[in-house]
Amino acid sequence: MGSRTNVFTTLVILCVIASFSAESSTIDVTRSDFPADFVFGVTTDAPQYEGATDVAGKGPSVWDNYIEKFPERIQDHSNLSTATDSYRRYKEDVVAIKNLGVDANRFSIAWTRILPNGSLNGGINQEGLDHYNNVINELLKNGIQPFVTLLHFDPPQALTDKYGGVLSRSFVADFKDYCELCFKTYGDRVKNWITINEPLIMAKMGYDLGVGPPARCSVPVKEHAPPCTGGNSGTEPYTVSHNLLLAHATVVNLYREKFLGDQGGQIGISLVGQYVEPYSNSVEDKAAAKRLLDFEIGWYMGPLVYGDYPIIMRHLAKERMPSFTVEEKKIMKGSFDFIGLNYYTARFGRYLPRKHGEPIAYRNDTLATVQPKNKDGVVIGPKAEGIDFIYSYPQGLQKLLEFMNKNYQCPKVYITENGITEAKLDKSLKDPHRIQYILQHLYQIKMAMKNGVNVKGYFHWSLLDNFEFRQGFVPKFGLYYVDRENNLTRIPKESAKWLPKFLNDKA
Repeated sequence: MGSRTNVFTTLVILCVIASFSAESSTIDVTRSDFPADFVFGVTTDAPQYEGATDVAGKGPSVWDNYIEKFPERIQDHSNLSTATDSYRRYKEDVVAIKNLGVDANRFSIAWTRILPNGSLNGGINQEGLDHYNNVINELLKNGIQPFVTLLHFDPPQALTDKYGGVLSRSFVADFKDYCELCFKTYGDRVKNWITINEPLIMAKMGYDLGVGPPARCSVPVKEHAPPCTGGNSGTEPYTVSHNLLLAHATVVNLYREKFLGDQGGQIGISLVGQYVEPYSNSVEDKAAAKRLLDFEIGWYMGPLVYGDYPIIMRHLAKERMPSFTVEEKKIMKGSFDFIGLNYYTARFGRYLPRKHGEPIAYRNDTLATVQPKNKDGVVIGPKAEGIDFIYSYPQGLQKLLEFMNKNYQCPKVYITENGITEAKLDKSLKDPHRIQYILQHLYQIKMAMKNGVNVKGYFHWSLLDNFEFRQGFVPKFGLYYVDRENNLTRIPKESAKWLPKFLNDKA
């Protein structure tokens, strides 16, 4: 009986994959389906690209410190010291961006390249300030709009050593000072700002699961997981997100009060956009899927739109959930001009009742678990190569966008990351799966826009094959291959040659 079930399940999965492939070959989407002002771009960032981690006056970030302490936790034992060497090769990379025919580059500034010790009183590194001036000017010279992220997973290690970093309210003031310096220095040319990239990942991975910096947790994620370095999985993730939200709202209000009038830009935040389907049609599983969305997207969108956290989070986490003051709610509510969504994948959400004696942790508060298969054993979509958490599910993007519209007052949205991996490429550098992935997701954006969602742009992750944090250089997201055995030479993949044709409606 078991073997027959396995055969049936395999056939179902193969049928899903086959239908996915057949659908992708006839995707009805072109550049002309989108408005003329719809932004097409590529995303890069400082920690995964720049390298030069300890030169030109740069101070250590929390990721620099984490890799130095725990090199064995990186899949291929690589590090950030070189990455793609974009600190030195930014002009070459701008040419690569220009050759794609895109409108914009979303990149991040390394806080510790400007303020090596994290705060103004620790000194400003002029060489760092000058570097980003050069990058911005090079982009503009080549007709590429800069979308600048101010914090992309790499807060200063000095602030963690000084007062606990994002665990402390003191972080808000130092982040404000850093951002104000950026607005003053670059705001005459930068008109699109993103405060923080994926606060969920910083809170969850660093302070609940303990698998990212600073590796704090009180409940290891599994039996043989790396040990925690102290912490409390039941409270610290909530504290971290609370402080990151306060930092974001404080900076948005600063920008609006002191810089918007003269600079005329816009400012937002980028969030994890994983969608969740119910594991089954049961009432419990449908509620679990919704609860997971509340605990991941609602955790941030609730305060940003309504001034407070979702009711279900307060009900389940109780007194462990921080509270906003009346004044904080005022600055929080509406503190964005747009929301960035980083969408890669989706999962099935299954009800998981609380077990007697279960450790208190953010991950257990949801009373739910996510998994790639539903109750019938059907996988939500084809699994990506070289990475264990991406299953391609394009329709989830449309569902997510419409969920945002329905639940959070129709925000302006940019897809600030979307991409797929491969583990290896032959010398032909053919990646048709990436072209199909992009087309499938653009089609879902097109359909969401027809249904009233205000999507203003799409950014592909990523320009180059880069350092993918815990996975090192194993998974490859780039439109360009980086030959790590030949002076980090950038070589366009088939997708990099296809994209400009698509953007000119010649694909």
